[in-house]
Amino acid sequence: MNCPSCLSVTTREQNRKTPLGYRIFRCRGCHHIFNARTNTPFNYLEYPTDLVLLVILWRLRYTLSLRDLAEMFLERGWVFTHEAIRDWEARFAPLLAEHLRTRRRGQIGTSWYVDETYIKVRGKWWYLYRALDRDGNVVGSRLSEKRDMEAAKQFFRQALATVGHAPERVTTDGHDSYPRAIREMLGSEVMHRWNAYLNNHLEQDHRGIKQRYYPMRGFGNFTSASRFCRAFDEVRQFFRFRTTRKQHVSLADQRHLFCQRLDALKTMLLVA
Repeated sequence: MNCPSCLSVTTREQNRKTPLGYRIFRCRGCHHIFNARTNTPFNYLEYPTDLVLLVILWRLRYTLSLRDLAEMFLERGWVFTHEAIRDWEARFAPLLAEHLRTRRRGQIGTSWYVDETYIKVRGKWWYLYRALDRDGNVVGSRLSEKRDMEAAKQFFRQALATVGHAPERVTTDGHDSYPRAIREMLGSEVMHRWNAYLNNHLEQDHRGIKQRYYPMRGFGNFTSASRFCRAFDEVRQFFRFRTTRKQHVSLADQRHLFCQRLDALKTMLLVA
């Protein structure tokens, strides 16, 4: 393992380990002592990295409150508070979302369906812009206080940066801001369709985030709401087993794919 201080390869593993069981190394060049988590986002955590990742994953994927998670892990012998989970989510959910966004770059189709739904933040309704491609894969999501031209432009700018290519066709409802936003952000050659009925599958897909955040009774502030919505969509897309909207995947295959992707997700973040 290379030294995180001087990048030397002349390191030697020590006979002892950290209290959490991580290997300890010593650099022969600068004599710096470090462990397997040094210079990673998970350094100085008082709990194992894989446990923290599992807490964040359950928080995003399942309808569990912060206190529910603390009680579930207490039964397994791990003691931490719901505030610790809140802190872990704030620190590591963006890291998780960024890795998953990078992973799916260039894998989205060229026909996009765009719509907005409502999310309650501090007692006020905000607009969550979301887009799927023809096969039901997530293109992007963005929370905005307003539903106007600037919000639409920012959403398309973010989606373009995430996906890596412009679509050939975009389907939206009849909101007035979309034609100009598409023309300026995606290009005048992109075909734009106005048809609310063609967006039915996207409107049904909104139920995912709606059902997840209802038990939370809304969000306390914009930052946490934006962070959670983006990470939720990325995790939900990562564990989506269908490659097309009407594809049938057997339960046995779903279980196998879930285990595979869970292991891949842990590996992806542990080497970050």
